[in-house]
Amino acid sequence: MRSVNLTNTRQQLKTLNYHSVDEIKTLIEAFENCTLPRIEWTHPAHLTVGLWYLTHYSETEATNRIRNGIQKYNSAMGIKTTKDSGYHETLTIFWIRIVSQFITTQPDKETLDLANKLIQNYANKNLPFEYYSHDLLMSWSARTNWVKPDLKPL
Repeated sequence: MRSVNLTNTRQQLKTLNYHSVDEIKTLIEAFENCTLPRIEWTHPAHLTVGLWYLTHYSETEATNRIRNGIQKYNSAMGIKTTKDSGYHETLTIFWIRIVSQFITTQPDKETLDLANKLIQNYANKNLPFEYYSHDLLMSWSARTNWVKPDLKPL
C-alpha cells in the first residue's frame, strides 16, 4: 500500500493558484468543448467550473449547466455512470450548494480571488462525508438523484 504524505499534499493544494482570469476562461472553454484532458478534470477544476457558472448565471441555470456539462464531458471521455463511478447527482448538488454559500460569504466578488480562495478553503474533496454516511453517499439512489444529508444539514 502506498503511503501518502498529507502535509505535502495539503501544501501543494494551498499553493495551487490561478494567476489570471484567462486561465479560468481556458479551463471553462476546454470543459465546455470536452477538450479538457481527463487528468486535468480535478477537484479544483470542478470547484472552478461551479464557481464560474454560479457567478455568471442564476443558481437554477448554473445547476443545469453544471449537471449537463459534467454529463456531456463524461460521455465525451467515455466515462460511464456505474455503481462506483461516473456522474453523481448528490455530490454535484452538494458542491454547488457549498460553492454558492461560499460566494455569499465573500466581500470581494472578483473571479480570480474567489477561485483561489475557494480552492484553498475547499480542497478537501472528502468534505461530503461530514454530512453523509458512506453507505448513503455511495448508494445508487444518491448517485442518480439528490439525497439530503443524513449526518448534518447543509
